[in-house]
Parts: sequence; C-alpha cells; structure tokens
Amino acid sequence: MTSRLFLVRHGPTHAKCMVGWSDLPADLSDTAALKRLSDYLPANALIVSSDLLRAVETASAIQGSRQRLPHIEALREIHFGAWELRTWAEVDAEDPDRIRDYWEAPGDVTPPGGESWNQVCNRVDAAVDGLITANQGCNLIVVGHFGQILTQIQRAALLTSEEAFSHRIDNLSVSEIVLGPEGWQTGAINHRP
Repeated sequence: MTSRLFLVRHGPTHAKCMVGWSDLPADLSDTAALKRLSDYLPANALIVSSDLLRAVETASAIQGSRQRLPHIEALREIHFGAWELRTWAEVDAEDPDRIRDYWEAPGDVTPPGGESWNQVCNRVDAAVDGLITANQGCNLIVVGHFGQILTQIQRAALLTSEEAFSHRIDNLSVSEIVLGPEGWQTGAINHRP
C-alpha cells in the first residue's frame, strides 16, 4: 500500500535566532500564499501538525475541509537546549567548536540540554512511521519544521546528514515523499506553489 506525505513548513516567525521548541506564533498574513498552498495539496488528505503554535496555526490556515488529526509532540523542531532563541554569533562566541560540529557534521553532537541530529531523526522517524501505520494508504499533510522535514528527506533519499542539511526548506513550502512497495521515494522538495 502506498502512502504519500506532503511535508509543509510552517509560516515564518521572523525570528533571527535558533527557534526549536519555543512556542512562537507564525506570521500568516500572506493569505494568497496560504491559498495557493492549500489548493496545491490533495483535498482528500489527512492533516496533522506538531503541537507548536506556529505549526498548529499554519495547519489550521490550510486545512479547508480536510480531516484533522491530533497534534503530535514528536513532530517538533530540533530541541536546541541552551542555544534556544540565541543567534549563531552568540553561541559561536562561547562554544565555536560545538556549534560548527553540530551544523557542519550533524550526528551525535548535542547543544547543551538539547538533542543531537541523530536523536531528532529517531524521534521524527518513529512519529512518521506511526502516522503511516495508523493511516495506511492515505495522503498525509504533515505541517512542521525545517529540521523535522529534513529528517524525512534524508531518510527517503538515503542522504547523509550533511547532504540533507544542504537542502533549503522555505516557510510555506511543501516537500513530497512516498512510501510504497518499492520503498521510499522523493518528489518535489521545497516547492512553493
């Protein structure tokens, strides 16, 4: 049975820092972009989001008549721990080796009190697998975050973490992946309808 996932990044927060688990709202004033996005997505899809406000609000803005599933905490963005709501420059001044390793060679390096890239992948993979199992053969719109979307692109395209991080994921973009009899496949990445 084939499941199609449409991974949508939430509307912009306009924060100029690392925003992970902080619950900032999305700017959803670009109603034309939201309408184009909603119109692009399959009308018969189920829609789900992380439990963070920016994802919940974006999902509500594009939901239309689609059935909504309960929010899933495990679909949250990367947990940046002590780096949360801080700029690269601020963290780089205190811990230059760790922040460079975190972003340039993602894997087991963790921000103080946060989670590594590998931990993010494990968390999101389990959540997405649960969604697919519970909704076999359905189209799923998953509204979430930059890191959360990259975990699934990495998995579907069999990329290294460095290759995954080379992808741009814009706000209000959609990236498509499919799980079918032949395994994972990717479609459009960072498409802006």
